[in-house]
Amino acid sequence: MNIHTQKFLIDGPVGKIEVALDVPDAVRDEGAAPRGIALVAHPHPLFGGSMDNKVAQTLARTFVQLDYATYRSNFRGVGQTQGEHDNGHGERDDLLAVIDYMRAQPGQADLPLVLAGFSFGTFVLSHVAKALAEAGKEIERMVFVGTAASRWEVATVPENTLVIHGETDDTVPIASVYDWARPQELPVVVIPGAEHFLHRKLHILKRIVIEAWR
Repeated sequence: MNIHTQKFLIDGPVGKIEVALDVPDAVRDEGAAPRGIALVAHPHPLFGGSMDNKVAQTLARTFVQLDYATYRSNFRGVGQTQGEHDNGHGERDDLLAVIDYMRAQPGQADLPLVLAGFSFGTFVLSHVAKALAEAGKEIERMVFVGTAASRWEVATVPENTLVIHGETDDTVPIASVYDWARPQELPVVVIPGAEHFLHRKLHILKRIVIEAWR
């Protein structure tokens, strides 16, 4: 993402998981404690999705700006992450392993946790959040962009989840997101004129997230 991005491998359920870490300047240069930790999940790996996707990178930059130590990881079969695509099932286990790694780092065991996903990543994270809740582990907040409600069984999410969608998204029609959000009474923030990958609208995505954290 930038010259300070750290990339490394950690152990996962079926092999190595490739992880990227970005931290706020004050954390890197002054040893300050981050406000929290964030994990960003990328779009579908069989359609070119990776942790270097521009929406995923925008989410990561935004949370670094908000003073979170921010992690991204590649799903199975992408980059240096081992294993084969598992339709979101094994991918949940991998993200839980990444969270365990995050929690094991010095000073991060009790920091607030944010989960942010784009497209297929929202589906995986919805079930990660469900598993964490069942284990009694708290999440500060979630951010879903391009929620994959038309293609996957996206689980219900906490009521403070920030849901952002492009008005003209033809990959995941906005009507399907409304259908998913309606029973949960979840507001949906719509970016006018934006398609699935938010081309030329990423600055708006960043602004929406920052304003939601004020």
